[in-house]
Amino acid sequence: MKLTQGEKSERSQGAILQAALRLFSKQGYRGTSIREIALEAGLSTGNVYHHFPDKEALFTTLLGQYWQAIEQPDFPFNKALAAGAFPDDLEALARAAEESVRIYRPYVDLIYIDVVEFEGTHIRKFYTGMSERFSSFLNHRFPGDALKDRMAPGFHPNTALMLVSRVFLQYFAVEILFGVPNQFGMDTPLAMAEISQILRAGMFRQEALPPGKP
Repeated sequence: MKLTQGEKSERSQGAILQAALRLFSKQGYRGTSIREIALEAGLSTGNVYHHFPDKEALFTTLLGQYWQAIEQPDFPFNKALAAGAFPDDLEALARAAEESVRIYRPYVDLIYIDVVEFEGTHIRKFYTGMSERFSSFLNHRFPGDALKDRMAPGFHPNTALMLVSRVFLQYFAVEILFGVPNQFGMDTPLAMAEISQILRAGMFRQEALPPGKP
């Protein structure tokens, strides 16, 4: 079946983005040229510039793809949240975090590249709005004070959910991106079980806390 001009253009753009993602995630932003991206995509440099005005536009488009992906219901972490992993099955949320990082590893690489090469310029806005997005999810899933009543006194559900997500996603970023297995000195499933219990119950007995501490 003969492709239309629009379909050809869309296919070329997709090939360029995939090539850029592979190269950026392996070589970094400054270490990758438009010429290399064109060669990787099997296209001319002119074709690349036809779709993207410069290399940074490619980089920001790829980050935009990731921001879109993590907002979708089928994103592994979101699926676990929707299934009730928070707050009832933190271990399931940990497994979903691992799956999320493994599937989207090249995109997660871009976040670290942005921090190192752009001082976080492109990702700052996304993280600034993270609390609002988690709050929106919680208000939808737990209307009113349905979840707040289950929290320890003085703790907010949004803070708890953000902390849980940061802990698990960062753990697996270190394991998968940085190649550090068993970073807590134990097998990952055991580490996830212990971390989950700490997140549920805290790490100190009340009597072991210094005077004046809740």
